[in-house]
Amino acid sequence: MSKPIAIEVYNPNGKYRVVSTKSMPGTRWINLLIEQDCRVEICTQKKTILSVEDIIALIGDKCDGVIGQLTEDWGETLFAALSRAGGKAFSNMAVGYNNVDVNAANKHGVAVGNTPGVLTETTAELAASLSLAAARRIVESDQFMRAGLYDGWLPHLFVGNLLKGQTVGVIGAGRIGSAYARMMVEGFKMNLIYYDLYQSTRLEKFVTAYGEFLKANGEQPVTWKRAASMDEVLREADVISLHPILDKTTYHLINKESLATMKKEAILINCSRGPVVDEVALVEHLKQNPMFRVGLDVFEDEPYMKPGLADMKNAVVVPHIASASKWTREGMATLAALNVLGKIKGYPVWGDANRVEPFLNENAPPPAASPSIVNAKALGLPVSKL
Repeated sequence: MSKPIAIEVYNPNGKYRVVSTKSMPGTRWINLLIEQDCRVEICTQKKTILSVEDIIALIGDKCDGVIGQLTEDWGETLFAALSRAGGKAFSNMAVGYNNVDVNAANKHGVAVGNTPGVLTETTAELAASLSLAAARRIVESDQFMRAGLYDGWLPHLFVGNLLKGQTVGVIGAGRIGSAYARMMVEGFKMNLIYYDLYQSTRLEKFVTAYGEFLKANGEQPVTWKRAASMDEVLREADVISLHPILDKTTYHLINKESLATMKKEAILINCSRGPVVDEVALVEHLKQNPMFRVGLDVFEDEPYMKPGLADMKNAVVVPHIASASKWTREGMATLAALNVLGKIKGYPVWGDANRVEPFLNENAPPPAASPSIVNAKALGLPVSKL
């Protein structure tokens, strides 16, 4: 018999039982569920990543829906358990769902939710922060000061890279990639080169308009170029930020060969998915090229780093915090809760998962819809006309 799992219960007499595998930021998501007659159970177990057995214990014999995390293994075993308990919905509190076997969910008739539309600016801001931290060697300097090693100004002390007038490269110019590009172009007057399968017309128009503004004010205009290949971006850019999806075509997109293509003093940023970068090859490249720098928010085998990465002074590493602004994390919790609630209540699916502002307006009730269900078509769920 499995050990009981520690939980916190809200609205114990609610008609629908919704389980959250983790405590989530804010209280609005809890209140929205309670208002619709849900009993909300939040796991308070002192364990960073719950096992499949832990989650099965949480689901129990009756459960209408679960809000989970991207660190959990949602496959056949868990969806079978949720289905047996009468569950209709699961939602990741994340935009990604690489931890979810959607085919298994389809087999058991469970809707799978995610939380896009609320992470764009926050993630782009962290990518920009990592770019600046790497360029100006901020983490190295901070450690130097804390170690009591500073005994006076020196001409060569922690000399880094100026961003103004350099070229920023973006691989994957979707919402987040484009937001990052705009920040770097407008914030640091960098030129842009990007690679994407689809033309980013809005981004091109933005850079063109900003270039014209600079020229009209007597400054050097910024420029943009859409690269014909990823290698072109790697060769030409001084700062390169990765924003692709993760699939078999982008696994180890950055490897020994592609790293060798980049400039010796280039800066590489990854806030997308860890396996996009061959971390072993990256560690070796960092060792051999001390002026090459990297900023990483995601890792190939999270929560672990490949051997040697933590020792690299030319690497800035943070623990998957790209979405960790208060507004975004509270919004993600709200969207995840409403995904589950919408399926329980039989609501249709929202027509555009990237336009979620109506769900985040705290001064009005949210629309009667699930914000984002990734397998809506497979399950034949209706789409909202709102």
